[in-house]
Amino acid sequence: MDAAELKVSQALKSTGETSELTDREKHLIGLAVVLTRGCQLCTGRRMEDAIKSGMTYDTVRETIDLLAAVNAGVILRSAISGADLANLDAACSGEECSVGEWLGAHLKMV
Repeated sequence: MDAAELKVSQALKSTGETSELTDREKHLIGLAVVLTRGCQLCTGRRMEDAIKSGMTYDTVRETIDLLAAVNAGVILRSAISGADLANLDAACSGEECSVGEWLGAHLKMV
């Protein structure tokens, strides 16, 4: 099978050729996508390509830190919302419940 024969390959190629995004933006978006997908080989390649394009190592590192923080916020918000939907607070009885209440109150901003 040749990937070029697949319509999705053609769509990806045309999307990457857009003039609406700068090369820097394309590198940052691509890095965010591969990091989120968890592909180590793809991530290494994306980081290498970004640096070769002129992006600094510090920018790549800050992108990774920002993405990790955003994903951590999503995980926390999902866990709290899931616990609320399952009414887990009703089953909680102890000091650990106060930590959940504090965290929930502070994450309403997320």
